[in-house]
Amino acid sequence: MRRVTTFSQIVRTCEEKKWKFADYFLHQEMEWRRRNGEDSSPETILEKMDINLRVMESSVKEGINGVQSYSGLTGYDATRLNTYRSEKASLGQSIYLDAVVNAIAINEVNASMGLICATPTAGSCGVVPGILLAAREHLKLNRRQQLDFLITSGGCGLMIGNLASISGAEGGCQAEIGSASGMAAAALAEAAGGSPRASSNALAIAIKGLLGLVCDPVASLVEVPCIKRNATGVVNAITAAEMALAGMLSRIPTDEVISAMYSVGQLMPSALRETALGGLAQTPTARRYTRELKQTGKITWQDSKKLPSSE
Repeated sequence: MRRVTTFSQIVRTCEEKKWKFADYFLHQEMEWRRRNGEDSSPETILEKMDINLRVMESSVKEGINGVQSYSGLTGYDATRLNTYRSEKASLGQSIYLDAVVNAIAINEVNASMGLICATPTAGSCGVVPGILLAAREHLKLNRRQQLDFLITSGGCGLMIGNLASISGAEGGCQAEIGSASGMAAAALAEAAGGSPRASSNALAIAIKGLLGLVCDPVASLVEVPCIKRNATGVVNAITAAEMALAGMLSRIPTDEVISAMYSVGQLMPSALRETALGGLAQTPTARRYTRELKQTGKITWQDSKKLPSSE
């Protein structure tokens, strides 16, 4: 198979072979493993992907049951939001709210040093599985379709990493949450019956929606504002997928959008790229939290009920 380096080439290949993105990326993984002398059977690849899916399912359950980070900065918000969803849901229940609950749950498990699956990073670990575990109920996806969702999102993440970056230190939060949102949007569009071209458009629309997002973690921890930004990434991805499925196009081609994201990341000052030297990390409250952490090793409050309801 010829070497493919752009999304435009992937879309053309899929259209020629009548493949989905999941088919293309599965074949690429099989070929890579064959060249490296590894087991290249699709069964082996799907089995490994199923392990990742089981980790995602477990972390959602753990997060909804309630966890708190060692710092005390975050915790139990997934529980709060799940209760709200079950008892109130003033604005109505939807796949958006379901996915947000999942995403926050997974990120709180990450902040509490629990087991998660980075998609594509730990700081953005809630977007892809958050949407998948919500979409599988709404779209009635079987297990293989769920694995295809992960193959598509993973393949898109690999492409973004090769063409630009998935590192907050290199490209800001747009490279983490933005990339995760694009990955999830492409996979969701496909899972809902969209074409490879629709998936490519969904990815581009999602990344454009978060272009320029800075990485400014309070006290250099992957907690504030990272956890709630995963919720933003979820909503952005679902919206992008809906627009692509409706036939809306990204007027800027996907590859150019990714190139622009990389360019923006290079233009971004280092203070806004995971250093905690700018943005929210340098607000008076954030500096106070940081001082307390340095002095005591953890924030002064211990009772989860006293945790602030928002940053």
